[in-house]
Amino acid sequence: MSARAAGRGPALIPAVAIAAAALVALPMLVLVGSLASPASGTWSRLWDTLLPEAILNTVLLAIGVGAGTLVIGTALAMLVVFYDFPGRRILEWALVLPLAMPGYVLTFVLLREWDGQGAVPSALRAVFGDDGLRSLPGAIIVLSLVLYPYVYVLARSSLAGQSRSELEAAQSLGLSRGRAIVRVALPTARPAIAAGVALSVMEAIADFGTVNLLRVQTLTEAVYRTWYGEFDRQGGTQLASLLLLFAVMLLTMERLGRGRARYEQSLRRGTAGAPVPLTGARRWAATAGPVALLTLIVIGPGLRLLVWAVQTIRDEGVAGYGELAGASLLLGLSAAAVACLVGTVVAFAMRSRPSRPLTVAARVAGSGYALPGAVVAVAVITVYEWTDDRLLDLGRQLGSEPGLLLTGTALGLVLAYLVRFMSVALNAAEAHMTRIPRRLDEAAESLGVTGLAALRRVHLPLLRPGIAAAFLLVFVDVIKELPITALLRPFGWDTLAVGMWQATSDARYDAAALPALTIVLVGILPVVLLVRASRVDLPG
Repeated sequence: MSARAAGRGPALIPAVAIAAAALVALPMLVLVGSLASPASGTWSRLWDTLLPEAILNTVLLAIGVGAGTLVIGTALAMLVVFYDFPGRRILEWALVLPLAMPGYVLTFVLLREWDGQGAVPSALRAVFGDDGLRSLPGAIIVLSLVLYPYVYVLARSSLAGQSRSELEAAQSLGLSRGRAIVRVALPTARPAIAAGVALSVMEAIADFGTVNLLRVQTLTEAVYRTWYGEFDRQGGTQLASLLLLFAVMLLTMERLGRGRARYEQSLRRGTAGAPVPLTGARRWAATAGPVALLTLIVIGPGLRLLVWAVQTIRDEGVAGYGELAGASLLLGLSAAAVACLVGTVVAFAMRSRPSRPLTVAARVAGSGYALPGAVVAVAVITVYEWTDDRLLDLGRQLGSEPGLLLTGTALGLVLAYLVRFMSVALNAAEAHMTRIPRRLDEAAESLGVTGLAALRRVHLPLLRPGIAAAFLLVFVDVIKELPITALLRPFGWDTLAVGMWQATSDARYDAAALPALTIVLVGILPVVLLVRASRVDLPG
């Protein structure tokens, strides 16, 4: 019995997939349409005010973060794969931990140190100039430090999977091990490294909290300032459409690199061989370097946050923290549940009723994660306002006065999270569904169990581990998300991220410490999952 025949069921399943794709595609089409037909005078007004600086800073930020993550991530991957030194086994997974430290949280720690100690400004001026950390170089360094794991994870996996014979052949021709790694191993891993750099740059141009706190005007920051600060909806929409083009370009580069990386990896089986033990001072320097890096990014800031949080609780209590945590918890749980539900149904639709339209719909539905949060927020609010206006007109014709359903409501915020993060749940459901044998579908069909009944009784029990992991990942992403929440949140619905950002912007560092610590602790959970999922057993 064919898979198509086994999957016959109600039209609800493919309808959900199409609706999910429309939920993501419609707001983006609105932005593309606004780019094609801008309001009169909008571009000239933006160009005369902030556009040149925003574009230049965005390009320089992308180049700087790309170079920084390339150097740090690739160097660390080469170190743990090809050399042996004290603590290597611990460091090879600990070096992923900076992903748990959002850029805006690290910025908060550094700014508090800046404002609180007279010696810090002098040291920072020597590196960054008169503006200190609040500058484009400061933003590049902060984002490079927290985003290098994207390059490190992919480069490490590619390097560890290479054949030992290639390096041995290069060394037999007279190359030292170091030169053999640079001339043989690195070119082979180039597609994976390029994919990691593209991911890092995508995250950098999507960042809002870090550049906002450091007063660096990028396109993302300009979208928020124009839309929310100056109440210029047309200008904000045009800036968001331009940012969308940046994101699409980087997404295309990342997928091309990722596909090439998978192809080359499939041609090379084996192991990079036993790592070479380092001796003398190099042995301890190899340990000290990564430890110092982790201390700068994770250990030191984490301890400072803990101390500040304890002091805040002791001196001021936890006033206001409960509301922030409660809003974050409710939004995170709601968005994660909806994303996992929709993602699972879309993945099941692709399995049970495979077709070209469904495949395209699933790919569109899974593209939201690559979009900056500011772009998603501006795109969806445009659709929300149009929808609410139509509903209000309809209600008045029926003799009632309905309130706003999507604009400025928790429902609208959860749907925006769904646009941004549904790909996380969809990818997890797809990956685990491919492990379920097709014969189970055929057996269910022979017993008359099809459609949603088959999903509920056959597939869901087997998908629980993947769905649980996806639920956790979406939950943490929502907790950390800043621009979508800042632009779309209902009145009084400040989250941990928004509360921390607002307090830091106002130099109320005591109020920001406990929310920042909570975000970091919550962010460690998906990092642990990532380490377990991507762990490569290194030789030696």
